[in-house]
Order: sequence, then C-alpha cells, then structure tokens
Amino acid sequence: MDTVIQTVDLHKNFGPVKALDGLDLEVHAGEIHGFLGPNGAGKSTTLRILLGLARASSGSATVLGLHPWNNAVELHRRIASVPGDVSIWPNLTGGEAIDLLSRLRSADTAHTPYKARKHDLCERFDFDPSKKGRAYSKGNRQKVALIAALVTDAELYLLDEPTSGLDPLMEAVFTREVRRLARENGATVLLSSHILSEVERLADRVSIIRAGKIVDGGTLDSLRHLTRTEISFSQDSVDTRALAALGQVHDLTVADGRVKFGADSDRVHEVLPLLGSLGVKGLLVAPPSLEELFLRHYGDTVTAPAAAGNDDGAAHHRRHRAAARTGA
Repeated sequence: MDTVIQTVDLHKNFGPVKALDGLDLEVHAGEIHGFLGPNGAGKSTTLRILLGLARASSGSATVLGLHPWNNAVELHRRIASVPGDVSIWPNLTGGEAIDLLSRLRSADTAHTPYKARKHDLCERFDFDPSKKGRAYSKGNRQKVALIAALVTDAELYLLDEPTSGLDPLMEAVFTREVRRLARENGATVLLSSHILSEVERLADRVSIIRAGKIVDGGTLDSLRHLTRTEISFSQDSVDTRALAALGQVHDLTVADGRVKFGADSDRVHEVLPLLGSLGVKGLLVAPPSLEELFLRHYGDTVTAPAAAGNDDGAAHHRRHRAAARTGA
C-alpha cells in the first residue's frame, strides 16, 4: 500500500514548549484518515510541518515522497488544504478569494469546468461569492477555504478542523463532498478534528494524538475491539447475580429501573444467551463508539478547567504564527 504521509520521530519545539514529541504518523493512499486530539495536542503543528509552513526541530516527514520544507512549492500544486483559523482579504469578494487561492495551485480559473465546479460548490454550501470578505461571518469565511480546497482536484487534502463554524446542514454537505473525493477521485484525506462524530462518519483509519505523540491508531473496526459494548435492560426483579459473576461483564449498575453494564465487544455473543434465559425486557445494545476510545486516552484531562485549555491553545497558535514568520 502506497504511503502518502509519513513522519518518523517528529519533534517540534517552541522554546521550552514541546508541541510534537516523537510523532509517528502514516497515511495511506486513497484513505480518509482521522487525526484526533483536543486543542493543544499538536494537530495543527503537524499539519503546518506537512504543508512546509514550519520546520521540524528533529525527525523526518515526507509528503507524496517529498520533503515538505524543501519542496513546498511543488507540493502545494498537488495538495489542497483548509487551515484551522481562516482569514481572508477584506476587500476581495468571496469569489475573488476562491479564484486567487485556486490560481496559487495553478488552476485555470477562466476554464469552463472550473467555473461550473465553483458555481456548484457555492450553491451546495449556500454561499454568496459576491460579498466582500469583511462582511463574512466565521462560517462563511470557512466556506471560502472549503470551496477553494474542493474546487480543483488534488492528490492530498489536509483539513484542519474543516467544519468549524458550519451549521449541521453544511457539515452534511462537507461529509458528502469528502466521501466523493475518496470514492471518485481516489484522493487521500487527512482530517484533523476533535469532533468525534465527524471522524466516525468519514474515517477509514484514525490516529489519536496526545502531548505531541500518537497514542493509539488503526481502523475503526480494529479499535472498537479494544472498547466495550454498553448493554442495558429493564430491571423487573431480574436476579443479576449470575450476570455480574461473568468475567466479560464490567461495571454492572442498577439505576432508574434499568440494569446497565459494559461487555467486552468480542465476547458479547457469550453474554446474550444468559440474558435470554433471564427473560430480560427492554434490551438495548449500544456498539462501542470512538468517543469511548478517545476518553480512554483523555479521560483524566476532561475535567481540567476550560479556561486553562483555551489559554494553552491560544498560546500555541501565537507561537505557531511566530514560527511561520521566522521560518522556525
């Protein structure tokens, strides 16, 4: 299987701050790869290095077989990207901004197929390209970046929190378009996000990043084997002692008239016959979700004060912008 993105022991330091701490990431051709982690975990730093906007402190990174820092111009003709924080020129219309970004990728914006594709995407995203950039909301600025990325074909799409600011209807349009890219064009997509449902809908494989390094990864099916299926049913005076004694049953509780427990996902078939013999009613079986896997790695941090997390994220973004200006 062809490797489109590969990083090996990738490090990036901003002074004493370690944004990346030995990141090993591999993305294969033709797949939609979910890159998961909260703000400050190192997702945006990774994408900036892959785009040649920042230089790694140590380690290696290749994109489409090329070094992203040394071959940035060539790579940007083959890559489409959506940044995590979209700013557009205030005096250009949205349509002019889309055309300018497309020309930077050597697109012929006077060509009829380009114009037709642009018009189609503007309609799909319910976007008015005639307004000046200064008049756009955050969601509409995001649409400019998305349409500019999608309007011309690319081998690789690097998407950093691409649905930030979009409403659910527009998120659905985005999902359809990304699926089309992979299905019809064979494109590769690296989707950076902290929205678990978005990644679960789209991704073939996922990598979870924590403190600048990959802590888990694989196909969604393989990762679900590491999580537990949630099972519940009405209590109705059912004697649950036999159930609680099973080794594949975990954290059995009785609350609000229902019995709830987790079962090892690859051993659910061993639990169901006992439930049948007990004559349980109102049985609900919820398959394991990406959220459960995510909380396994971040559960000890979710109670951290939100303000502190926001400050850390803002500090990282300030450092990233400074690094990009200095070529660090």
